[in-house]
Amino acid sequence: MMIKTRFAPSPTGFLHVGGLRTALFAYLFAKKMGGKFLLRIEDTDRERFVEGGMENILNSLHWAGIKPDEGVDFDASKNIVQTGEVGPYIQSERLEIYKKYIDELTQKDHAYYCFCSKERLSEVRKVQEINKQPTGYDGQCRNLSIEDAKERIKAGESCVVRMKMPKEGATKFTDLVRGEVEFKNELIDDQVILKTDGFPTYHLAVVVDDHLMGITHVIRGEEWISSTPKHIKLYEMFGWEVPQFAHLSLLVNEKKQKLSKRHGDVSVEDFKEKGYLPEALVNFISFLGWNPGDERDIFSLEDLEKEFDMAQVGKAAAVFDRIKLDWYGQQYIMNMDLTDLATKCESFYHNAGIKTEDWNLESVVQLEQGRANTLVEIVENTGFIFAEKLEYESELLVWKKSTKEDAKEKLQLVSEFLNTLEGEWSKEILEEKVLPWIKDQGFGNGDVLWPVRVALSGLKNSPGPFEIAGVLGKEKTLERIKVAVGLV
Repeated sequence: MMIKTRFAPSPTGFLHVGGLRTALFAYLFAKKMGGKFLLRIEDTDRERFVEGGMENILNSLHWAGIKPDEGVDFDASKNIVQTGEVGPYIQSERLEIYKKYIDELTQKDHAYYCFCSKERLSEVRKVQEINKQPTGYDGQCRNLSIEDAKERIKAGESCVVRMKMPKEGATKFTDLVRGEVEFKNELIDDQVILKTDGFPTYHLAVVVDDHLMGITHVIRGEEWISSTPKHIKLYEMFGWEVPQFAHLSLLVNEKKQKLSKRHGDVSVEDFKEKGYLPEALVNFISFLGWNPGDERDIFSLEDLEKEFDMAQVGKAAAVFDRIKLDWYGQQYIMNMDLTDLATKCESFYHNAGIKTEDWNLESVVQLEQGRANTLVEIVENTGFIFAEKLEYESELLVWKKSTKEDAKEKLQLVSEFLNTLEGEWSKEILEEKVLPWIKDQGFGNGDVLWPVRVALSGLKNSPGPFEIAGVLGKEKTLERIKVAVGLV
């Protein structure tokens, strides 16, 4: 049997990192098992539909390196296309298919038409809450005949269709993450499966689509676990084989609160805009619930495709540790080819309004390669290189307990010395020449190098003076020192 998984997001805005984790695990499971990964778009909730949401989902997945084998995707020109033999793969294009299966359920008495108003349902809920009863539909229309229902529809009454859940026994299933799970049927609501607008709800559409598309393993977030008995019953009502389920734990922040926009960035787009490398984010997210069982931390997507094992996915809430994410960001930047890193930084410099054409961008980027966690940090921390004029307080030039006069003297002397240097101008040459000169003058390194570093960067914290001077070149280095002398 061919293993087939799917990711089936709703285009309601930017893709959440929790959604990316679900997509990643479904993708990795399929690849590890030699199967296929399908992308389906679930857009039946028209009230929450966001224009451009589908494009964002695809852009985010492609950015992360996750490409579907079947379903919705981009073509070479970035047009949305659908590939595969069991489409359409966009739910709003499948309404006639769902209607057929709704009719089948009503004919078999597995579903019924419900004419209850919102006001009545609200009143029922209030009474249940007052009496401390489980909330849910009370079955008012459960035994309406199809003939009576169709007469009322013909007369213009609005209705929904509900599935008829059995009220005895229990529904059990084995979850690949959580083990044995059981729900008492009497506590499960008669779920609406067709809305008044003619669109199916998630519950009907997902079961029909997963069956028709040959999905063998449903991997999704734990928020759907309470819906699973309804889905299993729908499979049984249709006489279909039930797929295996794996419900992934919630993502929480460091305070063990559910990850939300209130507590910081949560969409893939947020992290993309901040300049996290996709490889770093994917590696980090792979560890949100999964563990290889040893001390290894760094995994490429190709590594993960070989190593991922659903048996090693835990059920405890996964902590989205931003400090750990930054560590991953730093590791991937540190080990990236310098030319590739400079190329990736170009668009971020452009977005910051910085023109880089006249500079050796590799040498600039290298200043932060061992320090930065993101590409945006590289741009922000090297912006001073491109500045026409640095803005800083003269007090910043003063090293520890020395004075402005001391700083001015050291800057003048080192400027005179640097001016005498001929030939190659680089970090290594400058260190080789300047450090012995400082010692010969009887100065401490900090007495000279602190004011020089501030003069070249205008910052309290920056790369070292030799690194900066090597990038600036002799002329700009001497210019900036001259300006600093004028400040003190």
